[in-house]
Amino acid sequence: MKLKHKFDRYVEIMDTTLRDGEQTPGVAYTPAEKLQLARLLLTKVRADRLEVGSARVSEGEKKGLTNIIEWAEKRGLTDRLEILGFVDGGKSVDWICEVGGKVINLLAKGSEKHCRVQLGKTPEEHFNQVAECIRYADSKGLTVNLYLEDWSSGMRDSFQYVHAFIKYMRELPVARFMLPDTLGVITPAQITRYLEWLYASFPDIRLDFHGHNDYGMVTANSLAAVEAGINGIHTTINGLGERAGNQSLGEIAVAIHDMTDRKTHIAEKQLQFASTVVQNISGKRNSWNTPIVGSDVFTQTCGVHADGDKKGNLYANPLLPERFSRRRLYALGKLSGKASLEKNLEELGLELDQDLRKKVLHHIVRLGDKKKSVTPADLPFIISDVLRTPIEEKVKFVSYDITSGSKTTPTARVVIKYKDEEITTVAKGDGGYDAFMKAVRSGMKKFGVTIPRLLDYEVRIPPGGKTDALVETTITWESGNVRPIITIGVDSDQTAAAIEATSKMLNLVLNGD
Repeated sequence: MKLKHKFDRYVEIMDTTLRDGEQTPGVAYTPAEKLQLARLLLTKVRADRLEVGSARVSEGEKKGLTNIIEWAEKRGLTDRLEILGFVDGGKSVDWICEVGGKVINLLAKGSEKHCRVQLGKTPEEHFNQVAECIRYADSKGLTVNLYLEDWSSGMRDSFQYVHAFIKYMRELPVARFMLPDTLGVITPAQITRYLEWLYASFPDIRLDFHGHNDYGMVTANSLAAVEAGINGIHTTINGLGERAGNQSLGEIAVAIHDMTDRKTHIAEKQLQFASTVVQNISGKRNSWNTPIVGSDVFTQTCGVHADGDKKGNLYANPLLPERFSRRRLYALGKLSGKASLEKNLEELGLELDQDLRKKVLHHIVRLGDKKKSVTPADLPFIISDVLRTPIEEKVKFVSYDITSGSKTTPTARVVIKYKDEEITTVAKGDGGYDAFMKAVRSGMKKFGVTIPRLLDYEVRIPPGGKTDALVETTITWESGNVRPIITIGVDSDQTAAAIEATSKMLNLVLNGD
């Protein structure tokens, strides 16, 4: 294999969401989920390579990897799938061959301390055993990449060991040397210095960097490695991984595109979708302010910022939301100014005179002082309240009865009035609100109205609140546009709050027709 040299224009992205990402506490993928994620990462996100699992873990792991490899074989992608293996006398090699794998990422010790203390071996003994495993893998037709575990500490404490290890392995068929900052302790300056040492000794070596985020510096470290000439960066979607996690794919791909003269093959417009899929499958939610994919990272709150954007996009940086199939939002609350209100009115296609705008803005600020969340979808209702004329209720839930019990299936009976016609519909569901929604969908279908798909359902109760405290239910609905519909209901009863939010959504949709 012809070796790539440092400073290739394209940085390879090797995503390990399916292997290292599964070391996140509480995360375990089913074989079907692994296949879904592999397909997404290779064909949509366009990662260059995937580390799809570990050898000899379980029968479930074997089934999952077999499914992925069978799928990849039909598309000529098997050489882009990699499996972690161990120095175990060839057992990992045989296991990988059984599932149809073509690439082994062999885990060896990249620091002398790990070699002597954890393995209880001399460097020579370890080197010889690794070499024997590499030769065996090569004889079986596998491509071998070599992980130097705890490489960052090894370079700091025992560079002679790392140098001797790589020099020995360079005589063997090793495609890549993969350099983990296993404990997340390296700095960008050290990355630069250590890679300079390695490239000075081995000019044509092919290197990957595998960063961890214990000190919150993983993207800075990965970027330093890219600028130093590294061939590949290891990532996970949403930074999944044990402890503080791994390098987030979205963050480093965008940083490479915007802050260096190098590129990746990553499809930026797929990052948000991939993040959402992985959140749903893993059960691990992103923080609201997670760069690139956080729920609020493209939301301006300060009215001054909205005014600057209106006059000349003064508060925008290269991270334009459109790059990621998202849109800029302007929050409504006590910090809102008239520019924030105007931006939201423009989005909704509403026009108000100056006097009415002042009254609406005053109402928004008053609600913000009470810590009431205000969304763009609330604006028509706020305007109606200010005008003291109700928004046209094209649909109304005249009454509803929801029953649920330990030995009964939840059932909802809903009386719906649409325009001048009233119907009664009944449905069963997995819960009270589910039964209600099925009844409403059935009823609105008779009127020829399709209800948007529910994307997210969140309930907020004040900390320490009593059982009769107000409940705020926020529901996100698919709108058919880039920006979803978000409606909020407030009531002392959780189901009633959800029904209020549902009523708002239906009337917004119908009044927008």
